[in-house]
Amino acid sequence: MRSLRTREPMARAELPRLSVLRLGHRRERDKRITSHLGLTARAFGADEVVLAGEEDHSALETWNSVTEHFGGEFECRYEPKPMAWLRRASKGDEATIVHLTMYGQPWREALPEIPIDKPAIVVVGGTKVPSETFRLSDHNVSIGNQPHSEVSALAVFLDAWVGPIDEASRFDGGLIEIVPSIRGKIVINHEEE
Repeated sequence: MRSLRTREPMARAELPRLSVLRLGHRRERDKRITSHLGLTARAFGADEVVLAGEEDHSALETWNSVTEHFGGEFECRYEPKPMAWLRRASKGDEATIVHLTMYGQPWREALPEIPIDKPAIVVVGGTKVPSETFRLSDHNVSIGNQPHSEVSALAVFLDAWVGPIDEASRFDGGLIEIVPSIRGKIVINHEEE
């Protein structure tokens, strides 16, 4: 099976739809980590982040604001019944479900087995993940078997599976543009033009 892993930047249109599901969000305890999960999903090639757990409009506002300011198309929404959503996707074979867990198959072994011919849902847990998640997932993948941040797990997985993203085309239309530079900061503010 072909892997998305490539060292050539890919245009977003070449990839199937990619969603990241954040399970078990707790508004007070997880607000920063959940915010960073969504930003990482956006930066590393996902089309949307789906928030589940406690409803939290501040996370959605953060993700929408970053997309407005830095460009591109990125969706975010709250899902009150994430397990029902995963069941429908699994039963209908609508998407490949990839669950990032420290108990899964090592990511380097799993990557070549994950198909790219249909949309994917990458599940990232927070509090205790329902055991049904392991059964519904097509792939339970571990970045490592030691405790670590779910943000780092998502970044490593997406970078390895999706590969580099053509940022110029992926994030066009923003009010703020960061120009890569070896030294210093180069920021173009299109709002001021």
